[in-house]
Amino acid sequence: MILTVGGDAASKGAQEVMQALAIIDSKAPDWKYVCKVWPQPRTKAQNLLDLEMATQLGLEKNITYATNTISRNFMPYLVGACDIYAAPSRLEGFGMPQVEAGACEKPVIGIKAMGMLDTLIHEKTAFLAGVAQKIVVNNVILGEESGFESNHKVKFEIPRTVDYGANVQDIAKYMLTLMNDENLRNEMGKAAREHVVEKFDYKVVAKKFIQIVQDKLGII
Repeated sequence: MILTVGGDAASKGAQEVMQALAIIDSKAPDWKYVCKVWPQPRTKAQNLLDLEMATQLGLEKNITYATNTISRNFMPYLVGACDIYAAPSRLEGFGMPQVEAGACEKPVIGIKAMGMLDTLIHEKTAFLAGVAQKIVVNNVILGEESGFESNHKVKFEIPRTVDYGANVQDIAKYMLTLMNDENLRNEMGKAAREHVVEKFDYKVVAKKFIQIVQDKLGII
């Protein structure tokens, strides 16, 4: 079982994961790809596009989109049920779901960019696919959903990256490696748990935050 969790799945790299699964399908053991997305109007159209891609790739029977509302307390059980957590996100600040997957002793497939460079360790707690594309813009058009009037243009003094695309061949290679090696999955999962507890346990983060505040304000 491969799992991706997000408000929508496409922003977490689900389309790239599907393309990778199509490459390795004939070589891989039996698999199921579950995308847990949250029910909201803005993502309904995107979910349909994702499922259309799954059909075009001939993978629709192996892919499940769960759109029901569930308790957040249930999420650790869902993550705990998977074998591989896959989220080579297109845009990710910190990547909390990837860290939470590590806390549940799951190996992660991510992307070699953004916050995942700080939260995941390539070939130890995760496999990070290379960046295949990077979309940089000078301006964006926003609307009422972002608190602006319709067609409001925001210009950037410095061009901003708004999207990454993970290398599908890398994802396919790493996915097949993990699918065929249970011992490796377990080893990486345990290493991921140790890494998360050491670096991202809330007590550790709180102490670091307090220290930063004290250093900046000169408080002893």
